[in-house]
Amino acid sequence: MTVVAEISGGVRVDTAHRPAYLVFCDVDETLINCKSMFEFLRFQLVRRFGEEGEHRYRLVEADLKGRSGAGVPREDVNRAYYRSYAGESVEEMAALGREWFALAAADPGFFIASTVDELNRHRAAGAEIVLVSGSFPPCLDPVAERVGARHVLCSSPLVREGRYTGELAEPVIGEGKRAAALRMLAEHPGVNPRDCFAYGDHPSDFPLLDCVGHPRGVGDDPVVRGYLARRADRAAAAVSGCALACWSMGRDEHSEGCTGGCALPLC
Repeated sequence: MTVVAEISGGVRVDTAHRPAYLVFCDVDETLINCKSMFEFLRFQLVRRFGEEGEHRYRLVEADLKGRSGAGVPREDVNRAYYRSYAGESVEEMAALGREWFALAAADPGFFIASTVDELNRHRAAGAEIVLVSGSFPPCLDPVAERVGARHVLCSSPLVREGRYTGELAEPVIGEGKRAAALRMLAEHPGVNPRDCFAYGDHPSDFPLLDCVGHPRGVGDDPVVRGYLARRADRAAAAVSGCALACWSMGRDEHSEGCTGGCALPLC
């Protein structure tokens, strides 16, 4: 299932506080300079099992990269990753996640400084930060705490009796990011999505960037740059709120059947 969470993993809804707007931010290679799922997997295996852990990591890594290279959808590769956690203690993984973060974040290059600066600027303007990632709480909770993110939308492996089952109900990858962002926006009816921002580094982040009026790219991916240029042209054409809402759901405002009854609030 998708976690719409406090950094502790529960649901956080503060009706007394209305943010000026929301800022959605991808994590791996957008906010931090690594792929957290792989880095944490290696860390926790080696931390517990030494050389045997390194061997286990190499096997999992080879399997996942093989699937990706064979064209397996990213969502399915994400599910395969979490199968490697079957039987692991949720509490132990959370503790190891904090240990991993403490060591990783000691590197001055761990965080992407320009993104952190942007998030700080948004928070100062009254926005709430929402991290969105296919990673999971052991990796993300410490990151969220450090950057002052109020919400985390992430993949949540299923748990039984305090241990991961290895199954994943809903990856937050690609269209899963769109779905998670739309739910978050629906929980903030006083926030206009056209005022919101989203940050990403990869074409798989486009469904997330679609949901807001101010998409931002991190890095130099030419496909991402092309997407942002098209969005800029669209903004210059002064599209309606309905246009943004429809587009965020994969439809054009001129498509047959567009009635304005989109999931996003219109202005």
